[in-house]
Amino acid sequence: MVMNGELPENSRASPYRKHGFFTPSYLKGSNYIQKLEDAHKAKQAQRETQQQLGSGLPTGVTTTGSLANKTPASHLGMTYDLIERAPAVEDDHPVAPLPTRWNKDDKHGSLEVLADGQEVKYAASRSTREQDHESCAIRANYPMPWQAGIYYFEVTLLSRRRDETTVCIGFSAKNVPLTRPPGWEPESWGYHGDDGDIYSGHNVGKLYDGGAFGPQDIIGCGVNFRTREAFFTKNGKDYKTAFRDIKGELYPTVGMKKAGEHILVNFGQRPFTFDIDGMMKREQERIKAAIDKTSIEKLISPPMGETELIQQLVLQFLQHDGYVETARAFAEEIHAEKQALQIDQRTPVPGINIRDDEDAHRRQRIRRAILEGEIDKAIKYTSTYYPKVLEDNYDVYFKLRCRTFVEMVRKSAELSNSSSKKSNGHSFDDLPNKMDVDENGFSDQMEEDGLDTQPEQDDLITKTINFGQSLQAEFEDDPRREISKALNEVFSLLAYPNPLQVKEVSHLLDRKGRVAVAEELNSAILSSLGKSSRSALENLYGQTSVLLDYLREDGGPGSLVTIQSVIDEIPKMQPF
Repeated sequence: MVMNGELPENSRASPYRKHGFFTPSYLKGSNYIQKLEDAHKAKQAQRETQQQLGSGLPTGVTTTGSLANKTPASHLGMTYDLIERAPAVEDDHPVAPLPTRWNKDDKHGSLEVLADGQEVKYAASRSTREQDHESCAIRANYPMPWQAGIYYFEVTLLSRRRDETTVCIGFSAKNVPLTRPPGWEPESWGYHGDDGDIYSGHNVGKLYDGGAFGPQDIIGCGVNFRTREAFFTKNGKDYKTAFRDIKGELYPTVGMKKAGEHILVNFGQRPFTFDIDGMMKREQERIKAAIDKTSIEKLISPPMGETELIQQLVLQFLQHDGYVETARAFAEEIHAEKQALQIDQRTPVPGINIRDDEDAHRRQRIRRAILEGEIDKAIKYTSTYYPKVLEDNYDVYFKLRCRTFVEMVRKSAELSNSSSKKSNGHSFDDLPNKMDVDENGFSDQMEEDGLDTQPEQDDLITKTINFGQSLQAEFEDDPRREISKALNEVFSLLAYPNPLQVKEVSHLLDRKGRVAVAEELNSAILSSLGKSSRSALENLYGQTSVLLDYLREDGGPGSLVTIQSVIDEIPKMQPF
């Protein structure tokens, strides 16, 4: 079974392949490919984690008792009996995969599939007459994904004979018979090499600018799901729209019926002959141009300019999340800028009042504790300032407790590697976010001097394992699957001597995880105070994301743009 954009290990080499996964060049950076890569990485990590932990028990077996007949595992020299393996990855919303090869189980019997599904050859027996069938066709293993916005593939005719070819290239639905060429049956479309005509659901064709094609030609086939139009290319040259009103789940398809006919497909594992990247870029520019023309004046009351709106969104975000001092500094900068641009210097420019907020300072103190990795301190502050918050937000409390365990594992790993880190000067993850906290220039980098003594490390390991056992006992009666899954995930850290350097689990130790927990707790506190749990900027981002997902349905314009791609177009030094 090939997953998504995966290829077998012995398939043709390609600069677009990486660890068995390939990305067609024109889809790089798209929302679709990002989701496909995430799904691939999750399954790959799951497989590698299971191999590392090596067990014959079923996936998901955890905890003490199930290991009674096995030698205890060990971490940094100390045995433990907490976790057997990480949970299986659940795919609640599977991403439509890319076609990767011809499907040997969805073809006419006279065709032979070669080169790991990349080539097809007509191989009918000598007793078979051409009159016995109108064509022999084959479909790809997956349909063209509409989520990509545009899908494109190329077919090279490898046949050496110079006589008329019977190869036809196009796409068809799963239920279309494979005894006729693509385009002759309903729900199929095709471009035929013998006469150069295009066919759509009927055996009477229409003239096409590309004309006839034959041996050594490279024919491309593409569908723009936004416009519902299909097109063909020949030896790198684009021709006019071939078909309109394309719809349905459609598979790349080729047909042939002459001895010796042989084709090679490129689903994106190698560079294309046609500049499909340029076509994709032009489509994206059309969408972005439409975005740029959109006026926000009717969306806001009272009306304000785009720059002023952005300034207000940023200010409200800073105050909402407790960055009071940063908000005050930003407000002063805005005021100074407006004064500098004021034509009549005698006219006063109203300032922006950032009021002191005790709750904001308390929330900032709690946030700072979490970003330091001092989760117990954050829990203590929260219980003191907002006694009902953790009681009323059980899931937030659970995540804080899990993060406490993660921080203990992280510190243990850092202790064991402190000497090597001092020698080479490198850290195991990203530098801290400069705006993580607002006071005293705090950085969440941990102090390491004097923390590399073996007794202290052994003591921390023991405390970590004991805490893990108490954490498991505390939540073992919770029937929810997501709780046991989260516990299994964090406990899997103990399977590695140095989890900071193991890609399958190192993301669990990333400092970004602290930010996520801090934001959830901050939202819970705000809700308890009767305030919005999310800032206006977060609401705007979330609503835009949902809107884009809606516009991606059936390959709509949202599939050709991402929020990040729009942000990347903003000049880096543009003042706000």
